[in-house]
Amino acid sequence: MNICVIGTGYVGLVTGCVFSDLGNEVICVDKDADKVAMLCRGEMPIYEPGLEELVKRNVEDGRLSFSGDLAEAVRHSDVVFICVGTPPLENGDPDMSYVQDAAKSIASALNRYKVIVNKSTVPVGTGNMVREIIEINRRQNVDFDVVSNPEFLREGSAIKDTLEPDRIVIGAPNQVVAMKILELYAPLERPMLITDVASAEMIKYASNAFLATKISFINSVANICEAVGADILQVIKGMGYDHRIGAAFLNAGLGYGGSCFPKDSSALARTAQKHGYDFKLLNAVMDVNRDQPIRFLDRMRSAVGGSFQGKTVGVLGLAFKPNTDDMRDAKSVEIIGALLAEGANIKTYDPIAMDNTRRIFPQICYTHNAYEAAEDADVLVIITEWNEFKLLNMERVKTLMNTPMIFDGRNIYDPIKLRRLGFEYHCIGRATAAQK
Repeated sequence: MNICVIGTGYVGLVTGCVFSDLGNEVICVDKDADKVAMLCRGEMPIYEPGLEELVKRNVEDGRLSFSGDLAEAVRHSDVVFICVGTPPLENGDPDMSYVQDAAKSIASALNRYKVIVNKSTVPVGTGNMVREIIEINRRQNVDFDVVSNPEFLREGSAIKDTLEPDRIVIGAPNQVVAMKILELYAPLERPMLITDVASAEMIKYASNAFLATKISFINSVANICEAVGADILQVIKGMGYDHRIGAAFLNAGLGYGGSCFPKDSSALARTAQKHGYDFKLLNAVMDVNRDQPIRFLDRMRSAVGGSFQGKTVGVLGLAFKPNTDDMRDAKSVEIIGALLAEGANIKTYDPIAMDNTRRIFPQICYTHNAYEAAEDADVLVIITEWNEFKLLNMERVKTLMNTPMIFDGRNIYDPIKLRRLGFEYHCIGRATAAQK
């Protein structure tokens, strides 16, 4: 099948690669000429494990190409995937301008029947909006259908998640159209759910909002654990064994970030508000998430004597999660910003995300490894749980630091072991030595 993918971000690039790897002819289109040129040279605009190899193989085999000519790509295709960004506006609504622009461009190039598949994360009703835009702007009176096919990939494991999804959701106006998209996914042999378009759009938002709720819930429980002397890791284990709850996303820490959970939770709350429903639970989830880094900074400030002025802080981890270089809504941005505002000196290290962070904080010190970040630090802060940080020689870390104090925002270390080594160790939801 001939496929056009509009947008070469995480979703678009991975979607295009996987469909080409399944034997389809795919053209990935982007209006950013520099990004298209980069991809044509075999250079990846994003970091995602396994992506570069997948692109290389399918380009060499002639199934995958990149272009800035959206009209030609649409005319050549049977199915057009819209995979553009929907970043949040100040009021919490998603910015739909990129989706609208894509729909207008599709309309002007429409030359025969096509299925338009919206894979961007969008509010309920977007399918109708896209259909109306195309109907108004098409130059030829040819038929088309609009389908919702939300993605559920996670950055850092996007290829695996696309090849082995828990479920494939196809929101279509009729069974005939649904079967055309189902045919594309058939080689994956995964569970498929066919719904109406509105339900498919809601499934995406509801799924992400529920996972965000699990994270904020367990962070709230962790805050209580700190007060009463309980261990959140034991609590999580005890809860996770219950098959009705499950352990996934019950990880206490600094809260959720990235391109999906903050944006999608806010967008669902706004959708509810527009339709006259006060989504109090989801609003509370977002409040807890906003408060979590503030609580962490308050504890740090108290531990260093009430002020960060003149303190050297080593920061390990910058990306919002491991195995990605994505800095969108990364907790490091908020924490580093607060530390700088109070006069701290920052030394930092991340295996992948330092180039992206330099665009945000050009003034801080970027080191070659975790040990350099710890050298002469008054406090070492763990923000992203990269595996290499779990395997550090902590005795060496202690000798390098000015003061052996660690604030672990992801609970990657054993408090007993670190305290035996002589560290003052603070984490999330686990009792201090004094409480023990």
